[in-house]
Amino acid sequence: MTEEYAGRYLGKYRILERVGRGGMAQVFKAYHPDLDRFVAIKLMHQFLAEDPEFKTRFRQEAQNVAKLRHPNIMQVYDFDFDEETESYYMVNEYIDGPTLKNLLLDLASEGKRLPLAETVRICRDIGKALAYAHTRGMVHRDVKPANVMIDADGRIVLTDFGIAKIIGGSTGLTASGAIMGTPSYMPPELGLGGTGDHRADLYSLGVMLYEMATGKLPYEANTPLSVVYMHVNDPLPPPSSVNPDIPRGVELVINRAMAKKPEERYQAADEFVDDLQDLGSVADVAAPRAAAPKPATEASQPPAPPAGPPPADTTRPRPVPEAAPRREPAAETPRRPVALYGIVGLVIVVALAIVAVLALGGGGGDGAAGGADATATARPQRDADGSSNRCA
Repeated sequence: MTEEYAGRYLGKYRILERVGRGGMAQVFKAYHPDLDRFVAIKLMHQFLAEDPEFKTRFRQEAQNVAKLRHPNIMQVYDFDFDEETESYYMVNEYIDGPTLKNLLLDLASEGKRLPLAETVRICRDIGKALAYAHTRGMVHRDVKPANVMIDADGRIVLTDFGIAKIIGGSTGLTASGAIMGTPSYMPPELGLGGTGDHRADLYSLGVMLYEMATGKLPYEANTPLSVVYMHVNDPLPPPSSVNPDIPRGVELVINRAMAKKPEERYQAADEFVDDLQDLGSVADVAAPRAAAPKPATEASQPPAPPAGPPPADTTRPRPVPEAAPRREPAAETPRRPVALYGIVGLVIVVALAIVAVLALGGGGGDGAAGGADATATARPQRDADGSSNRCA
């Protein structure tokens, strides 16, 4: 099939290769010589043109989508009808990168999930694109990873705006009566055959957030109809039951986005984006918060200036080095000799006092001390009276 189109022209666009194929269209990489740029051409299948209302819907929706100018929405450049293939085609900007679906499949094959911060970023950017489109009356109706692309710079791009309405019209059904959309991401109201409104897109985005945060779809079954039934009737399996590490805030956002009743969901994409914006910081600190009891947090406390004894007591790592100098032996050893010498000196003074009292009280008594004192006092007199000493 690729060889059938390679090298031929659709209008002024030269087809290079086929890059995708779905139930409603084929996608080709093509080249615009005059503008010297690559484009992506979505060539609708021929049988769609058999619907008498298809031409009107295609032209109307292509014009509406071409008016959208948002960094997270694929730009539509042109649209036309090819006489040779009797098929309508739409010319879009060419995104050189994988779809989110392929990225998730690659990670799953390795037993991995997207980092939480990246999950939140992707859903936030999709939410911004939806908010922009919803305020202009455009509802996507088929939000899913296969319709999200990531370019070489990491830009998140939502594709296929308007395609669901082009194919399903106002009823949300194909010409054969099949429900438009993808069962795994389909809100209950679409599963019941309704058309839904902008809140249907928010439900689908909630499913994507669930899938990226847990690594699994919320509802899985053997047939598409069974999956649709589960979306309509079954309670939502708690995301934390699949991934116990999921933050509580993320789980709350998912629960609200995937409420069965549209009136219980986010009522506007901006609300969804605001909560996702808050989750950005939660996701960034999720790992550090788990590792919070690190020395770094304790080290941040000592530099605080101590305001008296209470702060010094509350800062436990510091009292040890401050108390050490008070207990140094060198600071206390000088005190012990001084006290000892004082006691000894006091004893000596008391002893001398006692001796003096005894000496004075004995006068010319018989004690040896008294005799010694008398002899000592008599000798100077005999020296002064030398003659009388010699006569004696």
